[in-house]
Amino acid sequence: MRRYNRHIILSDVGPEGQNKISNAKVLVVGAGGLGCPILQYLAAAGVGTLGVIDLDVVEESNLQRQILFGSSSLGVNKALAAKERLEDLNPTITINAYHEALTPQNALGLFNNYDIIVDGTDNFETRYLINDASIITNKPLVYGAIYKFEGQVSVFNYNNGPSYRCLFPVAPKNGSIANCSEVGVLGVLPGIIGTMQANEVLKIILEFNGILSGKLFCYNSKTSETYSLKIKRLDSEIDKVLSKKESFQTQEFTFYCNSKDVSLKDLQEFENIQFIDVREPHEEPKVTLDNCIQIPLKELETKTNQIPTDKTIIAFCQSGIRSKTAVEILEKHSITNCFSLKEGALAIIEQQKIKA
Repeated sequence: MRRYNRHIILSDVGPEGQNKISNAKVLVVGAGGLGCPILQYLAAAGVGTLGVIDLDVVEESNLQRQILFGSSSLGVNKALAAKERLEDLNPTITINAYHEALTPQNALGLFNNYDIIVDGTDNFETRYLINDASIITNKPLVYGAIYKFEGQVSVFNYNNGPSYRCLFPVAPKNGSIANCSEVGVLGVLPGIIGTMQANEVLKIILEFNGILSGKLFCYNSKTSETYSLKIKRLDSEIDKVLSKKESFQTQEFTFYCNSKDVSLKDLQEFENIQFIDVREPHEEPKVTLDNCIQIPLKELETKTNQIPTDKTIIAFCQSGIRSKTAVEILEKHSITNCFSLKEGALAIIEQQKIKA
């Protein structure tokens, strides 16, 4: 009664509503910028069983916005670090941490154990995977996305409402959309959008009216302007997903991978490498390599004459998105022996630290 007093004295919640929250089971996919405030507020609200799945570890650049973590969390798996913090926040609930990536092989089994799924991810592959698994398991999906200063929130697959594929039937072109590690994000924005996602979760649990199903709520943190777009259910998109139910575990959800991607461990197979840093000069961390030149992506089209054609070209950026576009540009100019480093600049720095 003391912990949840402010809920219980709300006439629209009361003891019955708090019991609904305590009996709810919610899975949050991703413990990053969005996942942290989602998890923090759902744990504080008393959601009885809270699951979090994330394979990544906490990095220093995360601390600008991922408010569950501190300096002591660096290098720790995000799901495990989040669990430790949330158990201190509310030891009366059950928190399940999954130290793994969400895949077609584990998604259906995980989703079946929860009532509501929350998308706290930052890439299209996982969003489509989450959407399809939610449709197949018939679970409502609370969606959020952020980009620079703007954010979106919606609820999919709720009471026969539209799905993520109804909003975006076609996946974006390879390398056409950057994530926050490429273009940046205002630190408070994921807090605002993630908290709104947590609000939608509680509205679903408490069976309130006004749930954001069939609507895409959009927010601009620079102007404080908001607007909503209507989303229409497309039965054809839902039927496509359901028609592949039996083969779901063998489906491919990778839209950004291609044969021109290489990892750091692949580089040992190449000889005579020329690295190209396609980031802007102001971007950190600085990478020092003997065989590296810097040509920002926006200048690459006009500076291909500076690139040696007798070497293996390895383009890299912050996290492996812009470098894919760089490879496309180089190939257009008949420089075909080129590849994109999928881990990006941060991985190069980490490897240099290990060698040192």
